[in-house]
Amino acid sequence: MSAALPSVLVVDDEKNMRLSLKTVLTDEGYGVTAVESAEEALAVLAQEDFLLVITDARLGGMSGYELIGKVHTRWPDLPILMITAYATPKLAVEAIKAGAFDYLAKPFAPEELLHAVSRCAERHRLLHQNAALRAQANETYQIEQIVGDSPGIRELRQMIQTVAPTDARVLVLGESGTGKELVAGSLHCLSTRRNASYVRINCAAIPETLLESELFGHEKGAFTGALKQKAGRVEEADGGSIFLDEIADMSRPLQAKLLRFLEDGTFTRVGGTQELRVNVRLIAATNRDIIEAIRENDFREDLFHRLNVVQFRLPPLRERGPDVLMLADHFLRHFSQIMKRPAKRFSRAAQQKLLSHHWPGNVRELRNVIERGLILETSDEIQPASLPDFQLETGLRKATGPRAIGNESLDEMMANFERELVTSVLEQNHFSLTRTAERLKISRHALRYRMQRLNINTGSETDEEPPALGKEAAS
Repeated sequence: MSAALPSVLVVDDEKNMRLSLKTVLTDEGYGVTAVESAEEALAVLAQEDFLLVITDARLGGMSGYELIGKVHTRWPDLPILMITAYATPKLAVEAIKAGAFDYLAKPFAPEELLHAVSRCAERHRLLHQNAALRAQANETYQIEQIVGDSPGIRELRQMIQTVAPTDARVLVLGESGTGKELVAGSLHCLSTRRNASYVRINCAAIPETLLESELFGHEKGAFTGALKQKAGRVEEADGGSIFLDEIADMSRPLQAKLLRFLEDGTFTRVGGTQELRVNVRLIAATNRDIIEAIRENDFREDLFHRLNVVQFRLPPLRERGPDVLMLADHFLRHFSQIMKRPAKRFSRAAQQKLLSHHWPGNVRELRNVIERGLILETSDEIQPASLPDFQLETGLRKATGPRAIGNESLDEMMANFERELVTSVLEQNHFSLTRTAERLKISRHALRYRMQRLNINTGSETDEEPPALGKEAAS
């Protein structure tokens, strides 16, 4: 019996009948809550989810028929099974009209009862499976969405196709905005689990005190506000995949519980004692330097090794060269369709401005820039003026030194570093050639020569600064 199935609520004013029903159901693995009145049943239903309600027709106080009517009104999707010793066709019709899905006459064989309950269990599973499939249909990840032709991106797509069909745990590393969630979604959609649930949790977005309950669920009364039992996200992902984003922000006590879960798929809900088990594939990601987090004792080294079966490192956008323009064209077509705008293209000056920027926000920043440009541009081409001036973004520039990228030669690496340095100083000085040349301690003629050699175009028609006001003009 699946651990994720809710319990069965039994309502009968005869103690022996309650015990008999509970024994039959628990022997088959169902959880059972038994109460003796309709009033008590309504109070319990308000606090907990159930698989179905089994009620006698005649109860002390409110009758079973009245209970069915109230339950059907408040919880129309909850199945109700009526049992009675006074079975007549007329009463059966009344029960069905009131909202019962089935009717059993006493005495009945245990197999009849179990058959009715198993129908509800199968219905519950199908509803949850359909909900998962609908959610998956609304957001399908495809490897073609990973746009780019740089060596690192081509290698990334090939690695996803190789790793996805396996059940290997994956750790995705990369700066914020580089597409870690897209990689995780592609891994799920290309896996054998693609028809099952895909559950995503951002560990940094959920308060530490609630993250354990969100992951593993909780029992009724486990903490203040826990009014009813709640299944965790790992149970929702049973048979599928779960993506834990920003996992380095998880507290160390919860890291220990996650480590145990990774060993054999077992866990206990918060406030519970029953050990549950699920079968999920775990994909984790973080934008932190994971080795530094381990050194600072923020992240468990044994958990890192447990997660790090296959590691993906996503390159920042500033290291992807012409991919910037490929992505820009991709987003331009995307937003043109959404906004129902005529297709546009980028002017050469706008292309150069995009290539010159450092992109501290990576692909996410580029996406927002293109959306802004399409909204503001009125001509057939996106002009530099419709793009941001990147003054604030320049302050977010990553303080990194030159490093080898791909199979570039020394001359290519030196040229890339020189281009990045000149572009950075241009941005800091608002693309003024005079101030930039002064800052670099070279002549304006030498700066122009370097910009031509490095294919740097500011996109402005003049490089002269506005004349300063002299004493005569100021007077």
